[in-house]
Amino acid sequence: MKYREIIYHTDDKVAVITLNRPDKLNAWTTRMADEIQDATVTAADDDSVNVIVITGAGRGFSAGADMSVLQDLGEGKSKAKDDQPKQTPQDVRPDFKQKYAYFPAIPKPIIAAINGPCAGISLVMTLFCDMRIAAASAKFTSAFVKRGLITEYGGAWLLPRIAGLASAMDVWLTGRIFDGTEAKELGVVNRVLPDEGFLDAVMDIAHDMANTNSPRSMRVVKHQVWESLFQDLDSALDLAHEEMNASIKSDDFKEGVAHFLQKRAPRFTGK
Repeated sequence: MKYREIIYHTDDKVAVITLNRPDKLNAWTTRMADEIQDATVTAADDDSVNVIVITGAGRGFSAGADMSVLQDLGEGKSKAKDDQPKQTPQDVRPDFKQKYAYFPAIPKPIIAAINGPCAGISLVMTLFCDMRIAAASAKFTSAFVKRGLITEYGGAWLLPRIAGLASAMDVWLTGRIFDGTEAKELGVVNRVLPDEGFLDAVMDIAHDMANTNSPRSMRVVKHQVWESLFQDLDSALDLAHEEMNASIKSDDFKEGVAHFLQKRAPRFTGK
C-alpha cells in the first residue's frame, strides 16, 4: 500500500508510524486509518521489529475526524486492489477484529507518543495502544458530545477499564479539554514527559524495550493482559500456568538466564 497520510520507518528494532497531515493537525481520514492498519501489520510481520510507536507530525498528534476534507475513500466504498490495507491476524477473539479495535491483535507492544492535540477518534485509537505517553502540554478532548455524537469504536467500553468509571464519565460526558498532566491524573495516559525532547525520550523507552526484553515474553504478556478483560480469575490463572510452562521451555528463557549470569547484553530471538 502506498502511504500518503502516514510515514513509516524502522529504527533499531522499533517501527515508527507518524500521522502525516501536519497542516490539518493530522486530522483523521479513512485513508489514514487504512494506512495505519497496513503499517501495523507490516511491523507485526517484520522479524526485525519488536516495538511499534505511533506519533504525529508537526505540533499535533491528531485533531480527530477531518470534517472539511472530502474523503477520497469513504466508508464502505470499494478501493482499488493496491489500496487495500493488509489484514490483521485472524486467529484472535472476534472483539479484536472490529474496526479500529485491532491493535490488541498485533503481537507486539504499541506505544502512542502523544505529542500534541489528541481529540475524538484519535483519542479512542490511543486507548487501544498498549501504552500511552503524553507530552506535558498535549491537549485531549473527546468532543463527541459537542458534535451531537456518541463515544465510538469501543471507547465507552475501554476507558472505564483503563481509567475507572468516574474518569471515563468525566472525559466522555463533558467533552472538555485537558492537558497531559491531567490526563495522567485521570489515568488516561501512563506517563507524562517534558515537551522538549519528547519523541527522543519516548524512543529511548521503546528502544530499551525492543533491545533488552524478550520479544516472546512481551508478545505473551500483551495477550494475557488484553485477554484478562474477558476472563474470570480462574481462567486467567489457567492461562498463566500454561504460558509459564511454555516460557520455561523457550529459547528466550534460556537466553534470559544466560545473559544475566554472563553479564552481557541479551540476544533474544523471540522463540
